[in-house]
Amino acid sequence: MLFYEIKVNYSRQTGEDNPGKVKETYLVEGFTCADVEERVMEEIKPFIFQGDCEVQSCKKVQYYDLIPVNSGEYWYKSRVELITIDNDKEIRKAASILVQADNMQDALHTLKQHLASLDCEITGLAKSPIVDVIRATE
Repeated sequence: MLFYEIKVNYSRQTGEDNPGKVKETYLVEGFTCADVEERVMEEIKPFIFQGDCEVQSCKKVQYYDLIPVNSGEYWYKSRVELITIDNDKEIRKAASILVQADNMQDALHTLKQHLASLDCEITGLAKSPIVDVIRATE
């Protein structure tokens, strides 16, 4: 299965105020952009206030791993260098890992725990615009 990052614009009821335009980014597991667009539309359909939902972009992305934490509110994208030794030569391979957490400190802690058994170096961690991850098994 592949992952796609899809950005959508639509009008959403935002509390007691009038509806407002929102731009949201989702990470969706699927086979094609058409497949993931359909799944995102089904997911956000109950929240659309009026009008249409516009897909701004859909692109294939690659993550080495996803670390979901049910209590986490945000997704953080980390850059990690995985280190291996081959014929006495150090080989570093860059990888992206998505971590769910309430804040950056929790994300870093969860990431370090998850990677404890690997020889690697965390080279970056930043808050991601992704609001939800939609897996194929959902």
